[in-house]
Amino acid sequence: MQVQKTNVMRILDSAHMDYNTYTYESKGGAVDGVTVAAKIGQPVEKVYKTLVTRGASKNFFIFVIPVAKELNLKAAAKSVGEKSVEMIRMDEINKVTGYIRGGCSPIGMKKDYRTVIDNSCETIDSIIFSAGKIGLQVELKPGELIEFIKAAVAPVTD
Repeated sequence: MQVQKTNVMRILDSAHMDYNTYTYESKGGAVDGVTVAAKIGQPVEKVYKTLVTRGASKNFFIFVIPVAKELNLKAAAKSVGEKSVEMIRMDEINKVTGYIRGGCSPIGMKKDYRTVIDNSCETIDSIIFSAGKIGLQVELKPGELIEFIKAAVAPVTD
C-alpha cells in the first residue's frame, strides 16, 4: 500500500533523514497510544505521544512522552522554567499546532515551540511518534529527533 506523505514525512525527507513508517487502521478516529503500539506490533516503550501545554507565562510547551505514562505537571514545569504548566483544551490543539488530537507530531507544528522529550528515550534505540495524521507513525533514533527539533531531555513522567 502506498502511504500518502504527511507534512512530517516531507520535512524529514527534505532534511535527508532516514525514518520508518507504520500505518494502522483508524476508522474510529483517535485511539490511545497503547492500542497504537499493539496495532503496529511495536513495544509500547518505543511509542511516544505529543502533549501540548500552556505555562503560567501563557507560552506553549510541547512534551513527548511514552504512551503508557502520564505527564508529571510539576516536573514538566520545572523542565521549562515555569511556575506551572497545564494541558491545553482539546479544542485549542489545531489552532496552536496545526494538528488534530491523535495526530499531533513534535515535527512541523505551526511554530517552533520549546519541546522536552522524556528522558526514557535515552534507554531505547528508536522512538515512534505521530507522523501528523491519525493512522500513521514515524520512527527515528531518539538522538536524531532531539537534534532535529532542538528538544531538551528531562524526566517529565510519573
